[in-house]
Amino acid sequence: MTWPSLERFRDPALGQRLLGEIRRLAEHLTRPVTLMEFCGSHTHAIMQSGIRQLLPPQVRLLSGPGCPVCVTAQADIDRAIALASRPEVLLASFGDMLRVPGTTHSLQQAAAEGASVQVVYSPLDAVALAGQHPDREVVFLGVGFETTAPGVAAAVQWAQARGVRNFSVVSLHKFTPPAMRAILEAGEVRLDGIIGPGHVSAVIGSEAWAFLPREYGLPVAVAGFEPVDILLAVRGLVRMVVEGRAEVVNAYPRAVRPEGNPAAQAVMQQVFAVADAEWRGFGVLPRSGMALREAFRPWDAWARFGVPEVPSREPPGCRCGEVLRGVLTPPECPLFGRVCTPEAPQGPCMVSAEGACAAWYGYGRGEEAHSAH
Repeated sequence: MTWPSLERFRDPALGQRLLGEIRRLAEHLTRPVTLMEFCGSHTHAIMQSGIRQLLPPQVRLLSGPGCPVCVTAQADIDRAIALASRPEVLLASFGDMLRVPGTTHSLQQAAAEGASVQVVYSPLDAVALAGQHPDREVVFLGVGFETTAPGVAAAVQWAQARGVRNFSVVSLHKFTPPAMRAILEAGEVRLDGIIGPGHVSAVIGSEAWAFLPREYGLPVAVAGFEPVDILLAVRGLVRMVVEGRAEVVNAYPRAVRPEGNPAAQAVMQQVFAVADAEWRGFGVLPRSGMALREAFRPWDAWARFGVPEVPSREPPGCRCGEVLRGVLTPPECPLFGRVCTPEAPQGPCMVSAEGACAAWYGYGRGEEAHSAH
């Protein structure tokens, strides 16, 4: 199948047409509706393109927990910093993690104090570092959802196959559906539809979200990341609300299949076992984490180094956890834009490229953002 060029999904005329259809559908709503975009990349795309301001007032968009850096528990960040401070360890990480505040300092500050911390762009880069530094223990800080987990799993398999023994992984990877279930079970926010994450769904498949209409009567539209992609998803959700239907609609078929990517799923299942995991703002969510299987225990950094729990606390005044649950919008946090800025972030929601606070600060600091107070 041949898909239109990417420019078609950025076409202003098509976007205006879809907005008109959404406005006409919204006239049939009996009450305002709230749609949650799960994915942090969707939040940034929505803010950048001004979609929130362009939608009819009956349709509200709310950011969700789809920022893997943001949902990483404070205790896990503190343990990673403690691990990086060991003289034999070279910690490799994606760049976003370096500036996330721990209880007392960040990985970036630990590096300034002498810890060996290096930014990499792929987990295989970390395996290569292990080859370049045979006298060091290279630890990759694995943070992410189902999107990045297959690459980390493949890196572990690569290291095992080649006998790379000075490489290991801290697996803080998480499954996304349990977080969505936790939000609905908590009942803190009323949601009428979910914009499903495109990158994650490319791996796990659009049908992985079928539990939402089946168990909660909630419609889902999986979306891509261009303005037209998002508007297609919003149109589909508003239409289902108006018609009283709850289904999974795949509005991103050029990248997402119902069954997802079986090869990526297979490598995850080979390397990772399902485990409980702690999420910032949520606490421990059962069966939401990915722990290395016993066969890969020699490459499990937690097992190798026995890093103990350390006393942890959330950044004072930071409301990132409530933003992740959709309870607050970023401007409703008293630190937002005042004490907490991208230059001096108080919490991970302002640090990460997928963080809602970073998106609102960068694109929504005008009247629309502050009207949330």
